[in-house]
Amino acid sequence: MALLDIRQRTGWLFTAVVLAQLLLISAQVTTRTGVPMLEVAVFGAVAELQRVATGVISGASERWQQYVLLQDVRGENERLRSEMGVLQLELQQERALAQEARTLQALLDMKKATPLATISAAVIAGGASPDFRTLTIDKGTRQGILGDMAVVAPAGVVGRVVTPSVRAAKVQLLIDRNAAVAGLVERTRAQGLVVGTGENRLQMEYVPGTADIRVGDRVVTSGIDGIYPKGFLIGQIESVQRGAGDYTKVVVRPAVELSALEAVLVVSSSPKSKAEGQE
Repeated sequence: MALLDIRQRTGWLFTAVVLAQLLLISAQVTTRTGVPMLEVAVFGAVAELQRVATGVISGASERWQQYVLLQDVRGENERLRSEMGVLQLELQQERALAQEARTLQALLDMKKATPLATISAAVIAGGASPDFRTLTIDKGTRQGILGDMAVVAPAGVVGRVVTPSVRAAKVQLLIDRNAAVAGLVERTRAQGLVVGTGENRLQMEYVPGTADIRVGDRVVTSGIDGIYPKGFLIGQIESVQRGAGDYTKVVVRPAVELSALEAVLVVSSSPKSKAEGQE
């Protein structure tokens, strides 16, 4: 083992001596430009180290700049998303206000066009039970609202007041299964009783089987029930089923989208009271 260590030490010593001689020779030997070979070699080695270090630093700097830029882009995206959300909310509010303005304008036009005295009211609630199709308006007896007053909208008949209180009133919708209105087919004047079904459709009953009616005909109030003024639109005939008896089964689609009502008019002078006034 001692002999092996001596040989290894001798080999390392020999290698060191050779390298030292090469360095001395390189220091003495010059290139064509007069620069020592050793200086050229050292400069080349240092230059390579500098090149590697510069590449590492440049790459790290570039990645850092990309990271900072990415963070800026993310922040800008978050800001833009936040602004977009605010703009969308503002747009929804503007649309709601525009729709409300259109509704109120249509109601005002109807109020001016009808010869009957009316009271405008806003819908503040819908019926909680599907068995009783009702809604609540923000006007009551203090504003002159009484029971059995007809309630209409620009599109047509809504229903009638059933429970007035001091500052609000409950309205029975025309589609309620206990609601009814005397109607007639506008084109042929065929008459019948339009009743609610509890669903979003009406049924016109007691129409003679020989009556001239067809799908698409408009059904309006006849005014003979003493509640609803004559000539207000109830809806359009959706289907006609002629039976073997004297009457025809007629399904009517309501003219008013009752689930989307925001404002209505309450007819404060019924055809009955108007006729009594003329007498």
